[in-house]
Amino acid sequence: MKKILVANRGEIALRVMKTCRKLGIKTVAVYSEADRNALHVEYADEAVFLGPAPSSQSYLKGDIIIAKAKALGVDGIHPGYGFLSENAGFAQSVVDAGMKFIGPTPHAINIMGSKISAKEAVKAYGIPMVPGMDKAIVSLEEANKIAEMVGYPILIKASAGGGGKGMRIVNQASELAEQMERAQSEALAYFSDSSVFIEKFIGSPRHIEIQVLADQHGNVVYLFERECSIQRRHQKLIEEAPSVIVTPEIRAAMGKAACDVARSVNYEGAGTVEFLMDHHLNFYFLEMNTRLQVEHPVTEMITGLDLVECQINVAEGKPLEFQQSDLNINGHAIELRICSEDPLQNFLPAVGFLKKFELPEIPNVRLDSGFKSGMDIPIHYDPMLAKLIVHGANRTDAINLLIQAIDSFVVEGVPTTLDFGKFVLEHPNFISGQFDTNFIKNHFKPEDIKNKLDESREIAALFSVWHQTNALDKVKEMN
Repeated sequence: MKKILVANRGEIALRVMKTCRKLGIKTVAVYSEADRNALHVEYADEAVFLGPAPSSQSYLKGDIIIAKAKALGVDGIHPGYGFLSENAGFAQSVVDAGMKFIGPTPHAINIMGSKISAKEAVKAYGIPMVPGMDKAIVSLEEANKIAEMVGYPILIKASAGGGGKGMRIVNQASELAEQMERAQSEALAYFSDSSVFIEKFIGSPRHIEIQVLADQHGNVVYLFERECSIQRRHQKLIEEAPSVIVTPEIRAAMGKAACDVARSVNYEGAGTVEFLMDHHLNFYFLEMNTRLQVEHPVTEMITGLDLVECQINVAEGKPLEFQQSDLNINGHAIELRICSEDPLQNFLPAVGFLKKFELPEIPNVRLDSGFKSGMDIPIHYDPMLAKLIVHGANRTDAINLLIQAIDSFVVEGVPTTLDFGKFVLEHPNFISGQFDTNFIKNHFKPEDIKNKLDESREIAALFSVWHQTNALDKVKEMN
């Protein structure tokens, strides 16, 4: 491929373009009215305007994107993550237009896009599943039978869902009718599909995912695991690789299961198989994300691979250049998502003018961002400003390095999750590895950060007074 259009915006668009430039591939950016002056537009070799700021009128206009790509002689389209990245119809349209879709086949996207069809696809491989029903529930009577069979508490989940949408916990039978109706309504509103299914609710799980990579020649490998249990409202905030609780034996078992999930749909390219892990270290298949993940940099840090380059190579039909036995874990990596959200106000999203957004260069620290000082933060898109990623010789080194990077980061204009990230990294339960997806609910209170900030300001004020007094004393001595 000589020219690739990146059907996305912000940091992921820039991330893909940087690898393309390294490979000598020309890039085309797409942009909305709100992103006319965005960094990904400035960085690309060419850029095309899509439409107004709302994504429904710009970044989700697949037909316009394909038409623009054809007119510019594009060879392939990389969808990044979000937007059209898991849209099987868009992937098929790209292929039908004579271009490469840099991702899995439309068939794989379609099957794994539904949690019900995904469970059905992997059945033959003996993948561990959470107890429950892996088909759509159509009546309250059927839901009652399944709930009694698996035992309360249960989880009602949208088949086409993600990010906690269309998901309801039911603790007892008297709640079932109301919660099922709510789950179905939300699933229909967010995914245009009211299908839901029921499984046993695992109360305090770890969220562990396995990065897989597959080519068009039947080769599949796993690139180890990522720990993604620090979440708020089912959205990840801190990810690390490897996980502190995964043993070599469990890693091998999870890796095999993840590769089998990929084989079940003849997967091609980079994908992520997500698992829940209970307190006995039993793991259960959750879903497969048929795209590059936000947290892919931590995998790149510990393996030395460029996953975007791997995606492009696979799309071009090249076989993988390595086998499972060639892959090793090197050190430890942690990623903090820097979001324009206020942790003191229940992570309320914030928009505004980014007066300062500066990180000094620190060895083994990587910043993936679509923002810089002097830019406006648009209201129309995800509030993530950047990803701060570090790599250390071990987990302790990585934690300390990320704290140093947070302390060195200067942000003015909007509240961010930087202070929250530092709170987590310094918390005894995170340091010891004793945490799960309920970390924020169990350990975080907004006043914890407020008290820390007040303490820091007080120390700074005292130091300033001491410094001024000391300077005056020296002047007196000189006189």
